[in-house]
Amino acid sequence: MSTTTTPESGAWQLPDELRMLRETVADFVRQEIVTAEADLDPDAFKLPADVLARAQEKARAAGLWCVQSPAEYGGAGLGLLAQCVIAEEAAQCRMGAYIPAGGAFGWDPPNVIFDGSRELIDRYGVPTIESGHKTFVAISEPSGGADPARAISTVARRDGDRWILNGTKLWISGADEAPWGIVFARTDTGAGRTGISCFVVDSETEGLTTQLVPVIRPWYPCELFFDDCEVPAQNLLGTEGQGFALAQDWLVHGRVPYAAGTIGVAQAALRIATDYAKERSTFGKPLAQRQAIQWMLADSEIELRAARLLVYEAAWKADLGVDFKTEASVAKVYATETAGRVVDRCIQVLGGMGVSKEMPLERWYRELRIKRIGEGPSEVHRLVVARHLLGGAARGGS
Repeated sequence: MSTTTTPESGAWQLPDELRMLRETVADFVRQEIVTAEADLDPDAFKLPADVLARAQEKARAAGLWCVQSPAEYGGAGLGLLAQCVIAEEAAQCRMGAYIPAGGAFGWDPPNVIFDGSRELIDRYGVPTIESGHKTFVAISEPSGGADPARAISTVARRDGDRWILNGTKLWISGADEAPWGIVFARTDTGAGRTGISCFVVDSETEGLTTQLVPVIRPWYPCELFFDDCEVPAQNLLGTEGQGFALAQDWLVHGRVPYAAGTIGVAQAALRIATDYAKERSTFGKPLAQRQAIQWMLADSEIELRAARLLVYEAAWKADLGVDFKTEASVAKVYATETAGRVVDRCIQVLGGMGVSKEMPLERWYRELRIKRIGEGPSEVHRLVVARHLLGGAARGGS
């Protein structure tokens, strides 16, 4: 995807088609989602069924349905940069940090399903795109999630024409509603990264139970328990023992729109704080004339612009087909940490109003705290960047 500059301004800009896409999504979210949220509980994470159905119908007509999925299977088939443009705008509603556009754009199946056989794609991927229902990806475990190559202890044992799974997964979003998901398990207990395999597992499979885990956000993740859970042999995704490569592909790609979504939340918060500063007066002057307020708003704008460009760089490299792992880590760290700082400042600008349920800021403050942990904690991504810079010296090698 090319980028453009405008001679009259000399400023770098997105291509015309992506700027139009951004405006389309922004209008959609304002008109269809924000207005509907006004009548809901402040912590709601679902739109009423009739409202959601109408919004999804309009999203399909606008070409905003399952934007990450290949067009040949019914998705929009957009590149990563376009996905990030959508993610930023889709997050700018009260529930947008984790339910972008209120779910109006559907839920893409995990991209690794398209590395499976045509039979698996037709049985799982295509129906998911058609319906827009949630799926889940189960990597993290109670023993740890930031280092899956070593932390995965869920095992899968081959028994004739089936695999038998035993173990526990933790922090799995959407598993309580999803009809199926992707599960990573160890098929060779002594082989490290090469001993992990990937399976498609139906949620109704005997031996699989799901339990919600209450957390700081209103949409709870799940803990999954596998007790002699039988999975058909043909549900192995990819090659036995090579599942970690699929996990990395899913994780690295997902980090970039994940980061973009946090920018969208913070941008919405900054808009609220800016408007408030223009209207609210203290000691006879508008807040907008107070230098302390001006600097908080200015710092927020500066950091958000920087974060956005880092996200765009990572997405641009991905669309070019070159390695973008380091750029994805840079974007994920900077965007999520920036978003947290921005929302914190915006709450300070609003004072008591900032922590009231009437405003969405206190909810965003809670939800953004998770973003520094989800999709890999900031510390792990800093390690990725350090190893890129230092090479073997970062590991004690030459």
